[in-house]
Amino acid sequence: MKNLSLATFGGGCFWCIEAVIQRLNGIESLKSGFSGGFIKNPPYREVCTERTGHAEVIQVTFDPDIISYRDLIFIFMTSHDPTTLNRQGADVGTRYRSIVLYHDEEQKAIAEEVFKEAKEFYNNPIVTELVPFEVFYEAEEDHQNYYNNNQDARYCQIVIDPKVQKLKKMYAHKLVD
Repeated sequence: MKNLSLATFGGGCFWCIEAVIQRLNGIESLKSGFSGGFIKNPPYREVCTERTGHAEVIQVTFDPDIISYRDLIFIFMTSHDPTTLNRQGADVGTRYRSIVLYHDEEQKAIAEEVFKEAKEFYNNPIVTELVPFEVFYEAEEDHQNYYNNNQDARYCQIVIDPKVQKLKKMYAHKLVD
């Protein structure tokens, strides 16, 4: 029986982070959704109002014997810009903030360590939030597996494709065959 772990984080639009992380070896399942807010089970349209406090995040079930939490967080940190507050490219607002929601003290310690290491890659300070996980709300079905289902969409071609290409270049050894 596999020993599976859970990770929750967001760095801009959940479609972008989902497209990157789902290509890694050791990912058992992945869902896009919302966390870090104060309204129960918000629909996407409500999160978009910026009044719920939620961030767009992914929740990942992974096999730590294949990919470590450390590797996941490091890849996450290099797949978006963790130095821009409440923004990734043209996506602006608190729902697009960079955030890691840790599930236990070990994950918190690992994320803190990765944040320190990642500083060398950026000229500006890292603003990624590190907060305890409380609850995850799954987004509607049309937000799941978005990039794979909509690769011809302009947003996917302009915003997500470069992130996937960067992943393939930097982490080819960690990708699903």
